Amino acid sequence: MSAKESVHFAARFAGLLLLQSSSGRDSCGKCDLALCSELTHCPAGTVLDRCGCCPECGNVEGQICDLDQGNHFYGQCGDNLECRLDADEARFGEVPEPQCVCKSQESVCGPDGKTYENICQFNMAYATRGNISVKHKGPCESAPVISMPPQDAQNFTGNDIIFGCEVSAYPMPHLEWKKKGNKMFLPGDDAHISARGGPQKYGVTGWLQIQGLKKSDEGVYICHTKNKYGATYASARLKVIDGTFVFYLDVKNTKMHK
Repeated sequence: MSAKESVHFAARFAGLLLLQSSSGRDSCGKCDLALCSELTHCPAGTVLDRCGCCPECGNVEGQICDLDQGNHFYGQCGDNLECRLDADEARFGEVPEPQCVCKSQESVCGPDGKTYENICQFNMAYATRGNISVKHKGPCESAPVISMPPQDAQNFTGNDIIFGCEVSAYPMPHLEWKKKGNKMFLPGDDAHISARGGPQKYGVTGWLQIQGLKKSDEGVYICHTKNKYGATYASARLKVIDGTFVFYLDVKNTKMHK
């Protein structure tokens, strides 16, 4: 199905839902709030039902929704959300589905010191905790937290290994690698060691690669990170197995069994 056909199909489908919704509204009687169901948990707040009488839970971010406000087939989006078609789906020949999208994509800082991507995700996280406000707009400023530390590794001489380190913080933290017992940060002038990485939205990820392992590479490697609010580190141990000795034993055992 082409992108044009996909959009045409979505439009016809939305029109069909509109007709169904209109016929449904015609059957609405007098509004009696006493007959409305009691709502216990609505992460995205409430909207009115198809008759405009009883409150019902609004659809959350990412949930399929009705583009037309008069439709109540999939449901209406909740607080701070709006129903949109994903144009990328039509571009790739798929039938686009309307989804609830947060009206504001600005990040917010919660009272717990955690950064939320938008106000809608904050509201979902605090839906059951009463009337709690954001600490401020924009990301929370904090010392670095290592969310994914490097892991212990072992390998044979001549092979390669990679250590990874993922850090969350704002302002953007600085990340460096060091081998325990050495004063210099890596890679230094060692050609078989390389460090790379890049910034994320609110943090940084770094990798340390050691190519052509040597027995002297064995030791503890440390991921150091800091910003103006503080510093922290995490470490991992590298064990290097002598591949030449293992190969010698394999050859010796093969000859003995011939």
